[in-house]
Amino acid sequence: MQVSDRLLTGLSNGAILIGIAVGIAGIVRAGSLFLALGTAGIALKARQSRKFDFYFPLIIAIALFALALALPRGR
Repeated sequence: MQVSDRLLTGLSNGAILIGIAVGIAGIVRAGSLFLALGTAGIALKARQSRKFDFYFPLIIAIALFALALALPRGR
């Protein structure tokens, strides 16, 4: 099932906003995961355009996801 670009944009922007809000609230690991998901969604939307517009945000999303998993618990 293909996800339309409009739905993908909405879900990505929503995930980014949730990630920012959760990160501000102090739950940095979950905020980073939401930001990574939102960034990956935006990268997937640009998969038909130039290679740089697709791979650069996707690499940032993967790095942010790995960083979120590597963060210490802090409590």
